[in-house]
Amino acid sequence: MLKEFKEFAMRGNVVDLAVDMIMPPIGLVLGKVDFSNLFLSLHGTYNSVKDAEAAGAPIIKYGVFINNVIDFLIVAFVIFLLIRGINQLQRKKEEAPAAPAGPTPTEKLLTEIRDELKAR
Repeated sequence: MLKEFKEFAMRGNVVDLAVDMIMPPIGLVLGKVDFSNLFLSLHGTYNSVKDAEAAGAPIIKYGVFINNVIDFLIVAFVIFLLIRGINQLQRKKEEAPAAPAGPTPTEKLLTEIRDELKAR
């Protein structure tokens, strides 16, 4: 049953749900960081994106692009940490306990010397 649950949890939909749950706290941490008002007007000078759009001027909204890149990097990093943690847990479970190591050459020699002394 645990194995089936792990397989279910690793499916894409559950990871998407995790992203949806992660985004609100990230938004809270970032606060009011918003670059969407940054733009480049290709025709004339305007004070805001709304003014430029109302005038029908061609603009490049590079601030929206910056917002999307920042969001992507944050989500990708958080998901990376999440998947990395899950993988480490799986590796720990898969590792078999190591067999006890045999005696070192020094220990073998000392054992032989001990046995030889006992025999005398």
